[in-house]
Amino acid sequence: MTRLKYAIAAAWLAFSPIVFAADGRFAVDGVSFEYGDSNSSNSDVKLYRVGLQWDWKKRWLDTGSWHLGGYWDLGLGYWDNRTRAPLKTHGSITDIGFTPVLRFQQSNPRGLSPYVEAAIGLHLLSATSVSTERRFGSSFQFGDHLGFGVRFGDKGQFDLGYRYQHLSNGGIKKPNQGITFNQIRLQYHF
Repeated sequence: MTRLKYAIAAAWLAFSPIVFAADGRFAVDGVSFEYGDSNSSNSDVKLYRVGLQWDWKKRWLDTGSWHLGGYWDLGLGYWDNRTRAPLKTHGSITDIGFTPVLRFQQSNPRGLSPYVEAAIGLHLLSATSVSTERRFGSSFQFGDHLGFGVRFGDKGQFDLGYRYQHLSNGGIKKPNQGITFNQIRLQYHF
């Protein structure tokens, strides 16, 4: 748990000048916190991730009430590998990801505003396996996810969602066993 505290503190210190940029050029539109679980027969990994988001400020398929939009998502994750010995290969992994996210959502989020989203992004991992039976082949990974959730609050500033995310190297290098996370995500929109 101590490593997790250090990872969150480092992320906050690294990103805080961007979050509070005075001239607005690099100011972010949101911050998120995620928890995920990949419990399977050959790995037990918990995911903790903090992220920053920049809205695209574009609307497609605008019906007046709903539209297709999106945002950039930059995340720093910590994987707590709880796989049992002798299968475990690394106790923890750091994950840096950058993902463009498409989201179909209500145009004016008020009350409870549902959404669905899909994405494919790029991830860089600090290690290439969590167990002898769960190897990724390379540190470079693609991360795709499908998600849904709801925005709420008087200005739609809160966002609670679920994501089903799979990471793999897309066959670039063998082995390519990948890993899948079920995630809960909380976001605050500035």
